[in-house]
Amino acid sequence: MSLLMRPARRNHRHRLARTAAHAGVLVPWANTVVEAELPSFAGEAVAWHYARLVPASQDTALTENFLAGLVEAVPQTVHQLSKLPLEQIYLACTSAAFTRPDRVRDIVIEAEATMPVPIVTAFDAIVVALRRIGASRTVLATPYPDEVTVCEATQFDAEGIGVIALGCLGLADGYADIPDGQVAALVTGLGKKALREADAVVLSCTGWPTSAVARRLRRQIGKPVITSNLAIAQHALCSRDRR
Repeated sequence: MSLLMRPARRNHRHRLARTAAHAGVLVPWANTVVEAELPSFAGEAVAWHYARLVPASQDTALTENFLAGLVEAVPQTVHQLSKLPLEQIYLACTSAAFTRPDRVRDIVIEAEATMPVPIVTAFDAIVVALRRIGASRTVLATPYPDEVTVCEATQFDAEGIGVIALGCLGLADGYADIPDGQVAALVTGLGKKALREADAVVLSCTGWPTSAVARRLRRQIGKPVITSNLAIAQHALCSRDRR
């Protein structure tokens, strides 16, 4: 019986492959979380194709050189995906997008000129996710250093989304090792008043594992919890539904 069923399962997978949305993902070269979380959010509805962003400095800590290097690596990295039937490409580094929005915009225009596929940043995907649920006030939690977190809050404000409380772990590296309990404590430490008044919680950064703790916080707080990777997956799924 099992032998007879195997071709049917393979055919089922082939049908899904034909109907799935194909999305490219530009992943910071030391990020170990993106590939684990995106498929868990989108299932078989999206086929993800990854390429690694390698900064010229070849470091991993969240410094000016690292972020600038990731952005400058976008055109060459996009080229790795140029022969694939993609519907969009995601820049899966939230902080690179909001710390240097003007340069990212120029790089995206340059890349899209050679490969006519929309490039969406993780930060833009978060903004789209918040607007989709009508969230105009949020609390923001990040693993980043203080100044990077403040920069993100400023960019949310420029998008018409107020950050009524923010907290960060002040880390420049090692995001994949942050335990769920530390993330939960960071969010709850923002205060009951802020969490009550916020329309949503944002857990920014594609590099810290937040899928499980986001579900727990959503049940505990009773508010939507938007993570960087969840926002990317939702954006890809909505684009698939619109085609």
